[in-house]
Amino acid sequence: MLTTNSEYLRPEIMDVIRAFDCEDADFTHYFSFGKDKFFNCIEYGGEFYDFENEYETEDELTFKRMAKRFAKLAFYSVLSSEKGALPWGALTGIRPTKLAYAELSEGRDFQPLFSLMGVSSDRTALVGSVLQTQKGIYGNEGGQDLFISVPFCPTKCEYCSFITAPVSATRKYLETYVDCLVREIRAVKPVIKKLNSVYIGGGTPFVLETRLLERIYSTVAEEFAEIPEYTVEAGRPDVFSEEKLELSKRFGITRICVNPQSFNDSTLEKIGRKHTAEQTIKAFSAARKYGFDINIDLIAGLAGETLSDFGYSLDTAISLNPENITVHTLSLKSGAKLKENVKRLNISDINEMVDLSREKLPLAGYSPYYLYRQKYQAGGLENVGWCKQGKACVYNINVMEEITDNIAVGANAISKRLFGSENRIERCASPKDIPTYINKIDKIILERDKLFK
Repeated sequence: MLTTNSEYLRPEIMDVIRAFDCEDADFTHYFSFGKDKFFNCIEYGGEFYDFENEYETEDELTFKRMAKRFAKLAFYSVLSSEKGALPWGALTGIRPTKLAYAELSEGRDFQPLFSLMGVSSDRTALVGSVLQTQKGIYGNEGGQDLFISVPFCPTKCEYCSFITAPVSATRKYLETYVDCLVREIRAVKPVIKKLNSVYIGGGTPFVLETRLLERIYSTVAEEFAEIPEYTVEAGRPDVFSEEKLELSKRFGITRICVNPQSFNDSTLEKIGRKHTAEQTIKAFSAARKYGFDINIDLIAGLAGETLSDFGYSLDTAISLNPENITVHTLSLKSGAKLKENVKRLNISDINEMVDLSREKLPLAGYSPYYLYRQKYQAGGLENVGWCKQGKACVYNINVMEEITDNIAVGANAISKRLFGSENRIERCASPKDIPTYINKIDKIILERDKLFK
């Protein structure tokens, strides 16, 4: 249990405590400030630890940011001395690159701050590589990105926390759901001045019947004449068809995602997938004929996989030579079936799996172009998108770095408007529950119009 005299610091401190799996331990924390110095005193395990950090604060916002930073660092210093260092040190946020950009915008190299926070040299170098790959995209922000949510799947994977449900159980909603998407797409046209990209995500959009998929495609085509980058997260190979691929090509899709997660059949069965690795390879080959840029998703740490198992999936993905490969680290998420049976992810060789991807992908011609982290992620690691030269997904960069407005339609879609001069973001979220979303469609459209107009 944590006792602190500064409740606004509790969430930040608890992030560090959770990272070390110490939620059941007793901590007493006292924070104070004076003469441009931050003081943190921690009682833990019968010992007292005092930390003092100097920093001149300019305003209340800076004061709170630095108070959080030094409190986290104090707890990290105590716990890492006992339990060992973490790859991202005391950084607990999901966007390390955003912190790096903030330092650079102030005319400072980000590496000293990362060193202060205990970030490992290889993770600091990874951030530097991501920033290098983003050159030419980051800094050209402006305009809007459109996200279209299709939250239906053939089955629900054990690790998934999305609102997706088996399409067999939600079929009665599909027609009306697409009606609502069409209404929303038409409604957002007036607020989109410069369209950077369209991303149809899931779920598994290709699980829709071809006629419903065509309704979405045709509505987008009617409202937006030019789409520089157009992605559909086609998803699992068992819902691919030549008809859907041809339709996607005809409507100008430039990029699709084929998401096997693993190329090991036993793993696919354990996580609730109803397809084989061979089906993934066939789906990839079918999509390749249409000239799409293709992304393949893999997850390190699935269902008891060994380093050799993950290495096989990685090698198979590389052999297909897609434009993008995204390597996720398994995360324990609220609402996922996995979390019903597991309190914490302790996966043997998880660090070696992620290290293997960082070793093999550059040798195969891939560069890291975006990264993010999640709470309860195995090993305290990260998710990284890798791309061939010139093949970075603009949508992923814009969303992850939060440098453009994101206009999102569909159930559980979260629109974000940036107020750059004020350094703030306002959000508008749609209901997760599909029937609720359908019933509130008029209110959803009205609320988003208020945000963007």
